[in-house]
Amino acid sequence: MSLAPPAAAVDRGPGAARPSTATGERVADPVVAGPIARTSQVGHPSRGYPFLATDLNLAALGYVEQEFFISGTATRYATRGTDTAVVTSADHPYATRIVVRRPLTPKAFNGVVIAEWNNVSNQWDQEVDWFQSHEHLIREGYAWVGVSAQRAGLHSPTGLLAWSPTRYGTLDVTVGGTINDDSLSYDIFSQAVKAVRSPTGVAPLGRLSPQYVIATGHSQSAGRLANYYNGVQPLANVVDGVVLHGGGGVLRTDLTRPVFRINSEGDVSSGILPAAARAQADSPVLRSWEVAGASHGDWKLITDYGPLRKRDIGSYPGGYPGEPQTCALPALSRVPQHMVQNAVYDHTANWIAHGVQPPIAPKIQMTGNTVARDELGLALGGIRLAQHEVPLRINSGSNTGPGFCFLDGSSVPLSDAQLAALYPTVSSYVDETVAVTMANVRAGYLPRAFTRDPAWYSDIRELIGEYVAAGRITERVGAQLEVRLGPAERAGVDGRDRPAIVLLGHLADKADALITGDPAARDAVLRVTEALVALLNEAKGTDR
Repeated sequence: MSLAPPAAAVDRGPGAARPSTATGERVADPVVAGPIARTSQVGHPSRGYPFLATDLNLAALGYVEQEFFISGTATRYATRGTDTAVVTSADHPYATRIVVRRPLTPKAFNGVVIAEWNNVSNQWDQEVDWFQSHEHLIREGYAWVGVSAQRAGLHSPTGLLAWSPTRYGTLDVTVGGTINDDSLSYDIFSQAVKAVRSPTGVAPLGRLSPQYVIATGHSQSAGRLANYYNGVQPLANVVDGVVLHGGGGVLRTDLTRPVFRINSEGDVSSGILPAAARAQADSPVLRSWEVAGASHGDWKLITDYGPLRKRDIGSYPGGYPGEPQTCALPALSRVPQHMVQNAVYDHTANWIAHGVQPPIAPKIQMTGNTVARDELGLALGGIRLAQHEVPLRINSGSNTGPGFCFLDGSSVPLSDAQLAALYPTVSSYVDETVAVTMANVRAGYLPRAFTRDPAWYSDIRELIGEYVAAGRITERVGAQLEVRLGPAERAGVDGRDRPAIVLLGHLADKADALITGDPAARDAVLRVTEALVALLNEAKGTDR
């Protein structure tokens, strides 16, 4: 993305990007070592590579992944609701790691760093926001930094030290096991950010010069960042803005740094987003969006993260395709909340740089403490993506069952009869999908380059796969459709709309000609394929 203000926005600040006022003067400068060498191939049993090292071909995308160790002495903070934190002690030695994924050249860098507070709910580091938004971050030139700030990520039985004692054995955020309450984590995070934005020795971003740093975190990390924003940021002054994804508590109202909340229907229905926090009104420094039909852990997260977890932990997460399904309903909402999250990062960057207020969005409707639903069971209100407003599946943030089922939501396909009643013709589905999607783009809830998201293509692939598995489309026909879909995806993700449109048209023609014994299966493929063709044609007229 460009840090020039969007053409459709009213710039409430100067015409040029404003310099950051985050200095971190009260934050100590850590010692940075690295990049830490890789001593084995990714996936090798010796584990001489970064935990959860990406499986993307970053070099082909003009990016690089590097790991650094940071060390120093940290201050211990006691956070107190919305009050400024209290220093309880200082000068505690620590050593941890950060992972950097960044453009190779300054020319490709948009000037914004996304600093993610790694989630440790599973008792190891998990970079949820990277998994959700990495395609967009790379496309728009962001740098991403994952910070290992908490005890569980390093010291649990499945943490970094146990995972690879050879690589990570020198790391410690507990002062030898004497501080186990994560009270050092806030200053460790501040020092990691300072090492990136104003290095005094080794520069983790190489030749890149960051203008702004946005802190982000999901679920338990959103809770930590809410505490950080309230209590520590006023003392540290090291980040320019905060994105709280899937939770976060009540925020103080007297600070100037922008905060953007993005929550799923599941976060609202489960109480992960506390009622008191949800009741806070939007303001010049707070914006809250809620996405109907979306879940706390969703299809995008689990399918992106699953192969890396299998490689490095040895098991797939619950709900991963092909794994036993243990929840009451088919798990994992297919509503692509990550596309909204992509827009959130862009809005936050322009908010910081230019004072451009992000759009206000409607909240999910509630009846008491319960999400209000229509006759199909779809949540009312909120940001309503086409996958929810023009449904092929009943996506919900709710589910029941063991483990994380209550967080993973559900996704139940509509029957042939329901689909035929809702969409008497393929074009009726296409027209509704285009209208809803383009309205969301104009409202600012989706980025203008929304058609470059691979989820549009993976949705087609997964739908075809479901019909092949059910015996309603033959494997031979499925393979012929994939011959067109793969190149179409590569073209569309690269922004080459015309070849993508042509190839998708060929796919639709093949589906129409070859799926002859099951008209409902044929129409299912035609709906999603022709809708994407129409969106690509429509999006050509937008400023992307």
